[in-house]
Amino acid sequence: MSVAASVRPKALTSWELWGRLMVVPYLVIFVVFVVYPVGYGLWLARDPQNYVKLAEDPVFFRTAINTFVFLVVGVNIKLAVALGLAGFFVTSRWWIKVLSLLFILPWAVPSIPTILSVRFMLNPEWGVINTTIFKLTGLDGPNWLNDPTLALTLSILMHIWKSLPFWTLILIAGRLSIPTEQYEAASVDGATGWQKFRFITWPSMKGLYFTSLLLSMIFTLGDFNSVYLLTGGSPADLTHVLATLGIRYLRLDQIELAMASIVVALPFVLPLVYVMMKRLSK
Repeated sequence: MSVAASVRPKALTSWELWGRLMVVPYLVIFVVFVVYPVGYGLWLARDPQNYVKLAEDPVFFRTAINTFVFLVVGVNIKLAVALGLAGFFVTSRWWIKVLSLLFILPWAVPSIPTILSVRFMLNPEWGVINTTIFKLTGLDGPNWLNDPTLALTLSILMHIWKSLPFWTLILIAGRLSIPTEQYEAASVDGATGWQKFRFITWPSMKGLYFTSLLLSMIFTLGDFNSVYLLTGGSPADLTHVLATLGIRYLRLDQIELAMASIVVALPFVLPLVYVMMKRLSK
């Protein structure tokens, strides 16, 4: 009898019971809005013939190139500029504090009105940019979004402009964690600004920088707004990235190809997530 009593499961306390009950709504929401849509999308994209059709579509090949360019150029420029700005904004001057408040606005303002406003500004007929060019020079401005290379470049710049404040704040936090005594000692020894960065700032921040780089790549692969709201994939579907290509197939009533275009991004996203989790678990 004593052995049976010792292995009898312990009754839940009221706190433990309430704790498990409070988790139930989260689990229901997670299953309904995450597990089910992802599982249903994978089920729709299960046919290998979908990927054959996808590979035969010239728009998909162009989209893969666009995604690579968008990722490499956007992420590297964004993080490099953020690293430089992190050193600038830690300077203790009142006007820099005021400037930092203005700098964070692009990230704080919602994407839809911001990007659509830029799209209206780039309108070749009545946009404020071409109107200003005509008033100053008497010449018509370019059709900004009608050239694929220019349109994709503007989408990359929009992505950088919108997300730059966030990554700058992350790197500012890392910069502030470096003891000021190290910089003071370096100044006494006659170190230049570049030497301070090379031997103090970078060794102290490179771990945070590479973690931010991985996380930024994951976010950039899923950036839908910067491309679709600005160009809509135009002209002639030549500015799509993987995050927006599915919308093209949905418009063509090809939902299986839309899901397949999302699934093909997983081999790029999952390794990044794995490496990211390994770095965070150290």
